[in-house]
Amino acid sequence: MSRPSTLASWYALQQEAKQTGNRHLRDMSNDKRRYTQLSRSFDGLLLDFSKQRIEPLTLQLLLQLAEECQLTSKINDLLGGKPINNSELRPALHTALRLPAKAKLFVEDEDVNLAVQASLEKMQRLVTKLQAGQWRGITGLPITDVVNLGVGGSDLGPLMVCHALAEFRPKNMATLNIHFASTIDGSQLAERLKQLNPATTLFIFSSKSFSTIDTLTNANTARHWLTDKLGKEALIIKQHFIGVSAATEKMTQWGIAEEHQLTFWDWVGGRYSLWSTIGLPIALQIGMDNFRELLAGAHALDKHFANSPLVNNLPVLLALTGIWNINFLNVQAQAILPYDGRLKYFPDYLTQLEMESNGKSTTREGEPVDYATCPVLWGELGPNAQHAFYQLLHQGTEAVNCDFIAPVHRYDEIKDNETRRQFQDQHRLSLANCFAQSRLLMLGDAAVPKLDASEPMPHMHYRGNQPSTTLLMNELTPYSLGQLIALYEHKVFVQAAIWNINPFDQWGVELGKTIAIATKQALLTNDTQAIALAFDPSTSGLLNHCLTVQKKL
Repeated sequence: MSRPSTLASWYALQQEAKQTGNRHLRDMSNDKRRYTQLSRSFDGLLLDFSKQRIEPLTLQLLLQLAEECQLTSKINDLLGGKPINNSELRPALHTALRLPAKAKLFVEDEDVNLAVQASLEKMQRLVTKLQAGQWRGITGLPITDVVNLGVGGSDLGPLMVCHALAEFRPKNMATLNIHFASTIDGSQLAERLKQLNPATTLFIFSSKSFSTIDTLTNANTARHWLTDKLGKEALIIKQHFIGVSAATEKMTQWGIAEEHQLTFWDWVGGRYSLWSTIGLPIALQIGMDNFRELLAGAHALDKHFANSPLVNNLPVLLALTGIWNINFLNVQAQAILPYDGRLKYFPDYLTQLEMESNGKSTTREGEPVDYATCPVLWGELGPNAQHAFYQLLHQGTEAVNCDFIAPVHRYDEIKDNETRRQFQDQHRLSLANCFAQSRLLMLGDAAVPKLDASEPMPHMHYRGNQPSTTLLMNELTPYSLGQLIALYEHKVFVQAAIWNINPFDQWGVELGKTIAIATKQALLTNDTQAIALAFDPSTSGLLNHCLTVQKKL
């Protein structure tokens, strides 16, 4: 298969869109069977896509498209370790990172789970030492603060999970404050260093290649800061740095002691790497037992993805509703709207996961696609977004597909009855807003019974007909968060499989970084003539403006 647009099911879906695309969701919603027909559940997760502009026949046709695209075979290839990353000639084995300890997965006659479990055991030793307060800096004081230096997947994944699961910190461990710094301009790191004691601060240098310029620059700055404050650079690197990388030789060259090196493999994509030793900050915050629960939740979803029929398969259904919106209803925007403050960074995480994976315009065979692929994705905590961009969702000119995400239960752990009731009432209010907003997006003005026959003023009109999916989990735990992340990972894969694109490379981010190196050299020169010859007029003008301002300051 080259392009899915040549398939019979694709043509049938185009005809279906012509027949049903103009139907309003308020009319579709009158069917009492709709919720039962268009919702699925698995292991504490509920996926309700009955507010999508979709009919049972539409779903049947989408499933036919998945079958024509040989989706089941492609899922087996992914989970079986086949080299599905065809541009880099390697497998994408992030699912192997969450296999149970005794499971086996042979890739080219090697059981990759042996190495995975060995890396987790080494990480556990470092975590135990730090959480027990036994890791000491060069002055003899125990480490109290850990700064993760990473960018992209080495930052967004651990940051998102640490924030979401902060309440799961083990009670019997030494206090470890986890911080993150990723920006190449140094602003985040500068702000962190103002608050930290160098004698009690440990840095995690996380980079798959150990040469990513953003992270390398921050790590060098951190090393100079420690040396300036404490001296003895070699000892500082040994006691105040842990390296996490696929490039062990580069970690050693930089000075990181072998016993403080954690490894992973080139078949782990950055945006899929939080399950590996890149997840060290997560384990330091919530403990290894809870980290393994995170892995267990993801593995449970992996098994569901592998074994459930497509018609009941949550990642497949989530992906297919997206395909319907993007390719047949021309809905090119996706909003992620969690109704729980702990999921604050989840939209940011998905922005990278989806747009870096599926922001592609050529097929696996190198042919240009003749259909849309990844939508523009953004999001925010739903209760905050209601006071911001929901205006566009309700009355703007853009069609937007929305994912509403929320846990059903919260605050059961609060011991004081009155306080617990108060917080639980706040959570019920949050759920009420979640359900009310998705209902209003679906029905528009029809969500509120009319008191008279008059029509609302035009500026007060809610058109409705905005599609949405609601995803509920019983409660937010390490296990359920693992499920949630894996659900979206597999959704991305399913869409890539149908579009026949490779979701596991990211060549689109490489050239800009290469050009930036040469551009930086231009900022170190005063040769305006050379700049004019080397760059386009706009870039030359910007560079010369910066040089002029720098001379004056």
